Order: sequence, then C-alpha cells, then structure tokens
Amino acid sequence: MNAITEIKAPRYAPYASGKFQMAMGLVGLDLKDWFDVDQNRAVELQEKERLLGSQHDAVFGDLPGSEAAQREVLMLLLDNLERCHPGLITFDEGTVRVAETGKSYSLSDFADHALDLAGRLVQEDLCLMTPGEEGYVLHAASLCFPARWVLGEKLGRPMMGIHEDVSGYAEKLRKPVDRFFTHLKADKPVVRLNWSVINDPALFQTSGKFRNDHQVEITAENAGERLWLRVERQTLRRLPESGDILFTIRTFVDPLSSLEARPDLAMGLRGAVADMPEGMQRYKSLLPFREALDGYLGNLMERAA
Repeated sequence: MNAITEIKAPRYAPYASGKFQMAMGLVGLDLKDWFDVDQNRAVELQEKERLLGSQHDAVFGDLPGSEAAQREVLMLLLDNLERCHPGLITFDEGTVRVAETGKSYSLSDFADHALDLAGRLVQEDLCLMTPGEEGYVLHAASLCFPARWVLGEKLGRPMMGIHEDVSGYAEKLRKPVDRFFTHLKADKPVVRLNWSVINDPALFQTSGKFRNDHQVEITAENAGERLWLRVERQTLRRLPESGDILFTIRTFVDPLSSLEARPDLAMGLRGAVADMPEGMQRYKSLLPFREALDGYLGNLMERAA
C-alpha cells in the first residue's frame, strides 16, 4: 500500500530547526493524545488487516510470558479510545467493533495474543518492552509499518541489539536510553518524533538501509515527486500493572513536494540533512539522492526569496 499523497503541509516537521540532533527529544504526553487519529484511519486499518492476513508472522510476534502485559495493553487501549475518541469503536460483551471498517472482533479469539487485536484498532504499531538481563527486551509487537527493519530479527533482543546498526547509537544514546527505560514512571508518558527522507512511500518496508547506489533517475527537478518525508510519532508509556513499557509508532508519509508551500520547512530540512553525520546519512540511505534532494530544496528556497 502506498501512503495517501494528497498535497498538504506535513503535520509534523521535526527537522524544522535546521539541526540534526542525536538525542531522545522526549516531551511529556497527555494521555488524551496517546493515539493520533486522522483521515487515513480506515485505509491504514484495512492495510493492517491485509498484512495480518497475508503475512501474519512478518507483522506480529510475541514471546511466552508476555500474555498478561498484552492483555493490559488491550484494556488500556480500549478504555482510552472510548473516552478520548468516542465513536471510533464500540466495546460490548467481549466484542469490539471498528466503525470505519465495520470489522468486529471477539476478545476471546485473542486471549493469548491480545496485542494482535490491539494493533488492529489503532493506526499505531505497538511494541512491548520488558526488563531483561541486558536491559529492556522486545517481548511482543504488532508491526505492520516497519521503517526498513524486520520484526523477526529484533524480537527477543535488548535495546542495544535492536539498534546495533544505528550510526551513533552506542556512543550517544545507549546509556541515556537505558537510564530512561529504567526510571520511566507510569504516570509520566512521553512522546518524540523521528524522521527520514525516503524514495518509497510504502508504509510496510523491511529493507532499504545502507544503500549507496547513486539513483540517477532522481534529480533536483523531479525530487518533489520521487522522494517522501517519513515521520514517526513515537510514544512510551509504562504499564501500571505489569511494569512493562509500551512503545507506539505512528507513521506519517508526505511527498517532498508538500514543502512547496512551506519554504521555511524546506530550509529547515536542507539544514538538518547538511548537519547530519555521514554515518547517519548512510544508515538512512540518503546518499543515493543526496545531491538531488539538496538541489530541489535549494530551488524551493530560491523561488520563495
């Protein structure tokens, strides 16, 4: 599935400052905003159903011992949707019905895999982290929209193992991330943003990092239609009963051309890419179209001057 490409200004622009920061960038979260709902909800939930039906093991996984925390996530999610987003679902006598898709689910069918059901009710991907000998471990996940990683390769691994390929993570983020996970309070959920520029608008992507092949077909003239901004709105919340941490990922994809009406954001993105260390540029596969991207953004700024 390709993301909806209606031309509009991006909803989130974490690159707007023109600086690249290798930092957690956490902000306090009001739980009424735990889940982000927009006009793409029906399309994205239908895409989740397709992926869960056609390649379930690629987009859902859990390990023994995660069952109770999964059920806790589901009940917290149902309560939040009913209170903060009335009308999206109805929950009665053990059955959940989704308004936009008309799908109905029996909780009893998901008794041992409750996160599977939870992931079908929101646009976010859901990752459940539990304490382990080497730090917090990915214990279960409903991951229909991965940003170029494979769930099966990360399930059961600690944070360092999950992020071992991320340029600069071990040096700059490992200790603060581990410290944050240890001390996160159940009543202090947080939100952060992550961003990339990509050459594929698909929400489900399991490969594509570390590409070095120059993409001559992408030029400064057509980059607006050939490249996309991919932003992840990520939340972290400690579960009050199990003590595990739920990490949610809501993915937004906008064509690069959506910056045409916002030259200020074009300038910010150009600066942030220029400020990004080369190792991170390689990790994010920016190098194949780096010059075309810079030229396109420069042209937008010149036209706006």
